[in-house]
Amino acid sequence: MSPARGWLSVTAYVVVWLTLSALAAGGFFLTGERTVDLASHEARVTADFSGRITVRTGPVLPNLRADSGSPIGVEVELGKTEAGSVEELVARYVAIGGNPDAQIAKVEAAVRDMAIDAVSRGLALGILPMLVWRLLGERRRREVVEALPTRRGVVGLFVVALVVIGLTTPWRGLGPAPRERPERWVPLAEFVGPSVSLPEELEDVEVLGPAGGGVERLVGSAIDSYGEGREFYERLAEDAADLELREPEEGETVALLLSDRHDNVGMDQVARAIADAGGAEAVFDAGDDTSTGEDWEAFSLDSLASAFEDFDRWAVTGNHDHGSFVRAYLTDLGWTYFNDGEVVDGPGDTRILGADDPRSSGLGNWRDESGLTFADLRARIADAACDAEEDGDRVDTLLVHDRNLGGDALERGCVDLVVGGHTHTQFGPEPVTGSNGAVGYEYTVGTAGGAAYAIAIGTKLRRPAGFALITYRDGEPAGIQSITVQTTGRFDVDDYEELVY
Repeated sequence: MSPARGWLSVTAYVVVWLTLSALAAGGFFLTGERTVDLASHEARVTADFSGRITVRTGPVLPNLRADSGSPIGVEVELGKTEAGSVEELVARYVAIGGNPDAQIAKVEAAVRDMAIDAVSRGLALGILPMLVWRLLGERRRREVVEALPTRRGVVGLFVVALVVIGLTTPWRGLGPAPRERPERWVPLAEFVGPSVSLPEELEDVEVLGPAGGGVERLVGSAIDSYGEGREFYERLAEDAADLELREPEEGETVALLLSDRHDNVGMDQVARAIADAGGAEAVFDAGDDTSTGEDWEAFSLDSLASAFEDFDRWAVTGNHDHGSFVRAYLTDLGWTYFNDGEVVDGPGDTRILGADDPRSSGLGNWRDESGLTFADLRARIADAACDAEEDGDRVDTLLVHDRNLGGDALERGCVDLVVGGHTHTQFGPEPVTGSNGAVGYEYTVGTAGGAAYAIAIGTKLRRPAGFALITYRDGEPAGIQSITVQTTGRFDVDDYEELVY
């Protein structure tokens, strides 16, 4: 065989392989699906080539669709949710709409995963016929080619195709498909009526019933709240980026401290803007990111993780993050939580200890203690910090949800700085002289979500929101600067306070 004929043969094999792989990958992509936690729902995500994004909300609220901006289309079917009413569910949608980037990224990741999986399986499946063809040998290949035009050859080819399809296609059900009725999509502006002013990003959205029964009014009210909330938080983020905050000097490291977000994802972009303006490269989360710690609040954790995905991150759970879900979810997203009594590396060559809050709370003003009590944990934390001190591994930062958990450690002089949240009100930094003569500080940050209650979903802040920038120098906490966002949107920046030991 001449070299030219050899290369021609190789090229033909490659072309056939890629063609078969593309056809198989397209089939895998169109029949694939992913289940994700989305917008407080368990949602099923599928893809097509319609060039549209379609959200199927269920029998109560209207479905939505819009152009995807590419040939790839996505259909999101919202499943079960734990919302107690339609109004509560719509309020969640409005809150998520204030900062939807994390939810959009989640759908994009699901589609991207389906595409990668489809291409991988397509390439593997596409090469199988080529391998079989080569293994047959020249004589058998000639016999196969001669048999193809016959009835027996056609039947054999059909059977092989059915077997391959049956083994590789994820069948979703058996039986005839239900007859589909033609769908009548209408522009969102027509659905809600001329009294509702649509934000620019919603002008091309279309809606598919149901209508009547006050649905149009509910959707219109949600759109008004969505526009108001998104504008409010985007303006806050823009203003935060221009704040005149203390800039870290050479050799200093800054960490942002936040707590008590209570599902207010709109404030995450504001928190990130404050961190950037203050030169922060790490973040402490003192807990109460959710209202109940249930898995429907994954949207809140996704938003937080997305806002600080390139930061060093440490966290503890609060009394409202009850159960194992919050800790496990954020751990999977790269956040560092603490094992019992374990001192780990912190920002700026420091050492940090943390502990989850042992309490659980409902949505009222009562709280229930179970298992390890608050007093028990407070004593254990002090023992762990003082044991580390004796081993020459002094705790520079103690991260807790309620600073009172660090009271014994401060009184025994075994920690430099205790930080927390819980009260939704800023306190400190206040010096505490321990029984060994060592000075430590305690500090409480306000609610990052502007929460008046256990859940902060809404179009604006319900009470002043608080953040803090902690500066580390020479292996210890060196100073704190507090930032408060008033309900009117005004920023109050406190003077930087040096921590003197």
